[in-house]
Amino acid sequence: MRVEEDSMGEVEVPEGAYYGASTQRAVNNFPISSLRFGRQFIWALGLIKSSAAATNAEMGSLDVEKAEAVIEAATEMMNGRFDDQFIVDVFQTGSGTSTNMNANEVIANRATEILGGELGSKLVHPNDDVNMGQSSNDVIPTAMHVSAVAAIESDLLPALRSLRDALAAKAVAFDDVLKPGRTHLMDATPIRLGQEFSGYAAQIRKSERRVAAVLPELLELALGGTAVGTGINAPHGFAAAAIARMAATSGHAFREADDHFEAQAGKDAIVSASGALKTTAVSMFKIANDLRWLASGPRTGIAEISLPSLQPGSSIMPGKVNPVIPEATMMVAAQVIGNDATVTWGGANGNFELNVMMPVMAHNLLESIDLLANTASVLEEKCIAGIEADEARAGWLLEQDVIIITALVPIIGYDRSAEVAKKAFAEGRGVREVALEMQVLPAKELDAALNLRPMTEGGVVG
Repeated sequence: MRVEEDSMGEVEVPEGAYYGASTQRAVNNFPISSLRFGRQFIWALGLIKSSAAATNAEMGSLDVEKAEAVIEAATEMMNGRFDDQFIVDVFQTGSGTSTNMNANEVIANRATEILGGELGSKLVHPNDDVNMGQSSNDVIPTAMHVSAVAAIESDLLPALRSLRDALAAKAVAFDDVLKPGRTHLMDATPIRLGQEFSGYAAQIRKSERRVAAVLPELLELALGGTAVGTGINAPHGFAAAAIARMAATSGHAFREADDHFEAQAGKDAIVSASGALKTTAVSMFKIANDLRWLASGPRTGIAEISLPSLQPGSSIMPGKVNPVIPEATMMVAAQVIGNDATVTWGGANGNFELNVMMPVMAHNLLESIDLLANTASVLEEKCIAGIEADEARAGWLLEQDVIIITALVPIIGYDRSAEVAKKAFAEGRGVREVALEMQVLPAKELDAALNLRPMTEGGVVG
């Protein structure tokens, strides 16, 4: 162990640790969960600290040699070298000060090492140098936005696009497969399997748009507001210059917040983003659940489609194969919906100039993005791509669908059509057979009226 000192006194820290006293105090104070901030958030903190150091040096506020060491250390942090040094629980002080200091201390100690000093000597100071012109109250909101933008643009949107394309391809491939429609889980008028899949593709396409629509607000950054939004201790022009560097380095169009007081006091952009993720989760749940139903059986269920067989489905029933990818997708959707509830409640708990539930909001938002991106890819690659239609089964079920009688209503009336339907259902026979027997129409007219494909095409009756 080595002894480090902060404003509250001395603290023992593991000898080789790059973090320091403040981090160790937080570890001691918050032994709550195994949840820690992940790669995207640590990358965002490194980007902020590197850009701030370069800006402070340019403005003459920070010694150039120290700034270069801080930039090198922060860049290493962005690249993942110090992920194991971020050991503070997500459940901590609501401002995220402990995590900001975790970053400050890791960078300060590494920069000190780069300059030839010993860990803990504070040759580069975590507060005075690394945190110069900043506060946890603007750094953590900034990191929340930066990490969310990077994760959405790099991971989630590409995964959703790929899933949408796969569903759209199946919509084309299955366009000629006629089958029963179903409402209330009961038989309804005919539909094409391709039309069902076109609906799924449209759901994901709209999810893409909803998620992309939150990006403009997330691109606004709170950096420069410092403690309460006034920018105390940050030189004039610091925020704009540092954020411009962040944009240039990352390739994302970050800009200074329109209003620093809103950016720090409220977390509405985060709540909005989480809401878009929740809606995406709901869409994915609906699609996955439909796939389970459509593939149910394979002999005693609907079985209009087959899903790829990936693993044995039972420890006791040989030959059983379950829809494991749709089920995993549904569980992910449930988790994302739960995460959104926490983010929503966290967003409501800002007080005056600061939200005090930021760490858990950041964690849940990033977890939701990560889960949805990974699940969209798995659903596409391990399920959608391998779906096959059983056209014969779907056609047979459609012929047994009493509700195709609907096509006769404009011709023979509702009441007469109901008589045919009731008789067909009671006797377990098809509508076509019973209608012919009851002579509701001449055979040729009946065949024309019960032509199934036109029933699936808008505006075409009978």
